[in-house]
Parts: sequence; structure tokens; C-alpha cells
Amino acid sequence: MPQSADNIKDHISLFSEPEYTKLLAEKKAQFECRPTDDAVAAQLEYSKSWEYREKNFAREHAVINPHKACQPLGAVFAAAGFEETLPYVHGSQGCAAYFRSHLARHFKESSACVSDSMTEDAAVFGGLNNIVEGLQNALKLYKPKMIAVSTTCMAEVIGDDLSAFIGTAKEKESVPADFPVPFAHTPSFVGSHVVGYDNMIKGVLNYFWDRAQGEVTRGESNGKINIIPGFDGYATANNRELKRYLDTMGVDYTVISDVSDVFDTPTDGVYRMYDGGTKLDDVRDAINAKATIALQEYCSAKTVEYIESKGQPTASFNYPLGISATDALLMKISELSGKPIPESIEKERGRLVDAIADSQAWLHGKKVALFGDPDFVYAMAVFLMELGCEPTHCLCTNAGKEWEAKMKELLASNPFGADAKVWVGKDLWHLRSLLFTEPTDLIIGSSYGKYLEKDTGIPLVRLTFPIFDRHHHHRFPIFGYQGALRVLVEILDRIFEVTDASSDISYDLTR
Repeated sequence: MPQSADNIKDHISLFSEPEYTKLLAEKKAQFECRPTDDAVAAQLEYSKSWEYREKNFAREHAVINPHKACQPLGAVFAAAGFEETLPYVHGSQGCAAYFRSHLARHFKESSACVSDSMTEDAAVFGGLNNIVEGLQNALKLYKPKMIAVSTTCMAEVIGDDLSAFIGTAKEKESVPADFPVPFAHTPSFVGSHVVGYDNMIKGVLNYFWDRAQGEVTRGESNGKINIIPGFDGYATANNRELKRYLDTMGVDYTVISDVSDVFDTPTDGVYRMYDGGTKLDDVRDAINAKATIALQEYCSAKTVEYIESKGQPTASFNYPLGISATDALLMKISELSGKPIPESIEKERGRLVDAIADSQAWLHGKKVALFGDPDFVYAMAVFLMELGCEPTHCLCTNAGKEWEAKMKELLASNPFGADAKVWVGKDLWHLRSLLFTEPTDLIIGSSYGKYLEKDTGIPLVRLTFPIFDRHHHHRFPIFGYQGALRVLVEILDRIFEVTDASSDISYDLTR
């Protein structure tokens, strides 16, 4: 055998051994019922053509590798950002395992989340008994300060009423009557993870501002600014970078759902099931803030609308990455807080501008295909045009017509966006056709772009959620001027790698 207790092989080398190559070849020949190699090669070549692209874009019912996740994932992520809060999924155990594994694979950190394990009987009779027993067990076993409940497909299809079920659970003393159990209905078959995030943040605020002690009205201002980060795979570092700016400016603030410590706990001999997170008292008091700023408009639409209904001013942005996006955010914070932007931050901006100028010759005119969530794609397109790159294909599976119109207006306002195209509701198989028929110099997106890179030969820059096949990207910010500098370096590194690999004649030491 190629592997034994004394000779442990990595799967990469193990499956290259003769025994496995023979086994896999025989399985392919005997069980796949595949056409000939020539026929497969011919079909692959056809799939790169304009004719196939037209057929690909004409499909209406099949979805192939959409770049989005379901609502409960966003709800679980949002819930994790509050003090000693246990995310709770009212639905099947397999769904909860998916959310936990998705977050754990990206952050390389365990993800606390429980399920009340609805099965066939609950699908017929409803999940009331599951939630009554589940809340009791969750409180006794894991001792959280708050349990935040979201739903999956099964609970939504049968119409389980979370408000009534949680009320019944409290009547049966599964949890104390005053124990905080906010909730959000998050059907997996509509929307995406960004909608689920929005629903859960609104659900938490609604609990403390309306449901816990009756409707709360705004009181005297506490002098703070609320910040809602949005669903962000770089939140551990981005939240810290944001707080550094706010602390440097001397601004009082509350980050609504702060996961910076939750998904980045140290290894120091102390087990932390819960770490960091927004204090529940701060959430209660957030209604009295001067204003609320949403860093990602499309992750916070319902929450912002709810906050405005309480008479609190709000402002929404689209992922503060790059020069103009960071400028706009800092100026709004300065305006709301009355605090000036210090010289130290202005110098960071100047260093970023200097770095872009140093590298401009290598960036100018580079064509880029990018995909991801609505706010990320918008922000990345803005930054690419600041660099002199051309965001040729801007694809977002989980965006709507409003975002599409906003993107087109943005791209039309800049000569580097003149030839750009916006693709709403399309998946990564659509993007494959685009890259074969209208190639670009780079792809920017998540780890799922590696299949496009392998197919097309176009290099991938990993810059959004999820990143499964690389480690520790989330530990470094991409927000703000310092974050934009890091993004700039990643883009340049890929450009230089391709340049070095493409020619022995121009293999210069200095670039």
C-alpha cells in the first residue's frame, strides 16, 4: 500500500500513487458512461464559443454555481457579533452544520451555533416542541446571555411563527420571561446571506427597542455613532481598522454586531466559547445615538429603514475600500461627530496615493472581471477605476435592478468604466462564458473563482467571502487607506507573477 502508519501521505501525493490512478481510471471507464476523450474535448472547446455563450445566457431555469449563500448563514454571522450570544437555527441539523462549517472554513475558527433538529415529524406537526426543548437545552448547556433565533427552509415552508413559539417557550419556562431571544425569519429559498444578515440585525434591535419592554422612544443623545459593518469576510480585521480610525478621531461609537474577536480568538490556554461582541447594554442604548452609519447599504436596507422610523438620522455606504470611499466615510463621521480628521490619517491617505502613482504604469488599462456581493462589487469597481484599471465584467448573483442601475451610472461616470458591463442575477458559469469570449487580465472574487482561473488561465485575486483555499486573509484589513494599500499589493503581485512567468526575455529583477 502507498500509505501506512509509518508513511503518512498528503492526499495530493497519495492519489497520485499508481494504485489510485488505476482505481480512478477504472471507475471513470466503467461507471461514468462518458463519451470518448475526443468528444469531451470537442464539447469543452465549443463551450468557449460565442454560440455557446448565447445559449448559456438564454437558460432560465437552471442555476450553475451561483455566488451567494442562503439567508440563515447571514443571520448566524450577525448573531455571533453580540455579547455572549448563541446563534440558534430553528430547522434541520444539517443546515446548521453547513452554516458552521462555512464560517469555520473561512475564518479558521470554530463557529458556535445550535439547531433544534427538526425532522419529519416536525415537518408534519410543526416545530413548537423542538423550539421549547431546544431553547431550554441551549440555555442550560451553553449559558449564553442571549439566544438569537433564525429559520431554515423547513420551518418557513410549514409556516412556523417564531414570535408565538418563543412566547410559548417562555410561558413553559424553557427560558426566563425576561431572557433575550430576538429572532428573524430567514427563508433559505429567497434572498441571500446579505438579506439574512439584515433581517437578524433588525431583529436584535427590534427586540431591545420594541419587544422587551414595549416600544422604546428616543431619549437624550448619548453622543455616540452606531456603525453597522454588514456581512464581511474580512470583518475581524476591518472592524478593528474602523475602530482604530474612530479612536484616533476621538469619536464615541457602538459597532452593531462586532465579530472582530468572535472569529479571531487567541491560542493562549484559555477556551473562549464567547469572546468580544457588542455589549447588550450598548444595543439597548443604541436608540439614543446621534446617528447610525451602515457600511454596506445592501446588507442593511431593512435595518436602516427601521432605525429611521425611530427618528434617528442614518447614512449608508458601499464598503469603504479605496480613496474616495474612505474619504466619504471619514468626512461623514467627522460631520456627525464634530471631530476633525487628524493629520495622521491624512498622511495614510497620502501614502496610498503615492503608492498608486508609483505603480500606475503597471495598472493602467488592465481589464478585470469581478464578482461578489453587491456592496463589494460596487466598491471594488470604484477602486479599480481609481487605479486606472477597467472593471470589464461586474457580476453579482444576489443583486437587483436598483443595484444594476446604480452600477451602470457609476461606470458611465468614468472613462475606465466606458466598456464595462453589469451582470445581475448571473452565476459563475455565465462568467466562464464571458471570460472565454471577452477575456480579462485578472479575476477578482472568492475562492470559487479558482475554477475559472484553472479553466481560462486568467489569474485570480482572492478578495471576498468565502476564502477556503488560502489562510489568514481575513486577519488583514481591506477597509480604509491601509486596507486599500493591501489590496493594491495583492493585485500588483498577481500582475508581476504573470509577467515573470510569461517570458524569459523580460525577466527583470526590478519592476
